[in-house]
Amino acid sequence: MAGPTPIQELIRVNAHSSVRVELGGKVLYVDPFSLREAPHDADLIFLTHDHFDHYSPEDIARVDKPGTVFILPASMVKTAAPAVGGRRFVAVKPGDRGEAGGIAFEAVPAYNPGKRFHPRAKGWVGYVLEAEGLRIYVAGDTDATPEAAAVRCDAALLPIGGTYTMDPAEAAALVNEMRPGLVIPIHYGSVVGAPEDFNRFASAVAEGIRVVRVI
Repeated sequence: MAGPTPIQELIRVNAHSSVRVELGGKVLYVDPFSLREAPHDADLIFLTHDHFDHYSPEDIARVDKPGTVFILPASMVKTAAPAVGGRRFVAVKPGDRGEAGGIAFEAVPAYNPGKRFHPRAKGWVGYVLEAEGLRIYVAGDTDATPEAAAVRCDAALLPIGGTYTMDPAEAAALVNEMRPGLVIPIHYGSVVGAPEDFNRFASAVAEGIRVVRVI
């Protein structure tokens, strides 16, 4: 009998911070962006905030299908109306917990304590996605915050590109505090950051935490 699928095989980073996850028999997307194909296979689409590299109506249109459910911050419901239209959606605020399509989720605050790019007052979020006993954290655009450090998960996808989010050293310090079994860096090497940021990040992560480059 085949064993469970390794967690990294459930996760694909499409580009930048665009993530596809197969979990609980569902296909989940977080911030679809810069997609090359149009599979129309999304059961759930999670949006973290409304910057162009995270909220892309044309890319949402490539993955949604009849019955797709959207989960998005309450503060961007009006902004997302062109993409979401009359579709079913769940509006969340930081700290909320919920369930959609058999997938449990938590909305984790995502913000910059000391930068102007992602103010806490906007109510933007990352998500912990949970099913089948697995917890996958897709952080959105955030710096190292107490709320992020408190997340307990099997896999963490964290931004490392700097400028608008954590840089490699800051992200590694956060990972070393969180102690997930697996970490996949995102938000580097294209819109912001450099490809070599992966090596800078990986070299600073503590022993015992697997660092995987997923594309």
